[in-house]
Amino acid sequence: MKVVVIGGTGLIGSKVVSRLRAEGHEAVPAAPDTGVNTLTGEGLAEVLDGASVVVDVSNSPSFADDAVMEFFRTSTTNLLKAESDAGVAHHVALSVVGTDRLQESGYFRAKQVQEDLIRDSGLPYSIVHATQFFEFMKGLADLSTVDGTVRVPPAKFQPMASDDVAAAVCRAAVAQPLDGMVEVGGPEALFLAEPLRTALSAAGDPREIVTDPEAGYSGAPVDESTLLPGPDAELATTRYEDWLAAQQQ
Repeated sequence: MKVVVIGGTGLIGSKVVSRLRAEGHEAVPAAPDTGVNTLTGEGLAEVLDGASVVVDVSNSPSFADDAVMEFFRTSTTNLLKAESDAGVAHHVALSVVGTDRLQESGYFRAKQVQEDLIRDSGLPYSIVHATQFFEFMKGLADLSTVDGTVRVPPAKFQPMASDDVAAAVCRAAVAQPLDGMVEVGGPEALFLAEPLRTALSAAGDPREIVTDPEAGYSGAPVDESTLLPGPDAELATTRYEDWLAAQQQ
């Protein structure tokens, strides 16, 4: 079947396209650099012609509160309208574990709006809630740096490899619509400081990492379990230290 992957040239999207093609599907990457712009609607009607499934793994180019809200609200509205017009049978979106618990963050408020638009659209859908990616450990450290020190809350999370995220998205894309959400995560519940310390050490980054009860996550307060998936989550098997060792080979 034809599957259009919005954000199909990015980290997750390119892996989703490759996996779906390997499974024999017609996977089409759609992004501004392929002539498809969900913010303006450019190219949507053309790329969705004949599509059975749309997978949206796109992300905002800016994480500023107003910009990220505008991105997810406008792009999702345009995309869902174009899918309805084209007769697309299944909308799959990648979102984040804990989105509904992180609403003091502008980014997660925008992701919640995206999810609400999908649920209210009347289109068959599946939402994949994933935990943080291994690839973003340094970026998370950068976002958490204050005066040269990385400050993170005493919270646990279950990060996962982007390959495993892409595999979960592909499973959702080729299955029947859930009209609901599935959670996926990594195999280990770790305190935030642990993999960040490992990542910075591997990169020769001398920044100190401090666990600070007053620190937030992406601007939102969290407790120890806020970022963890629920008991019914699908857990991948790739451990962070094994993934990191493979990257250094």
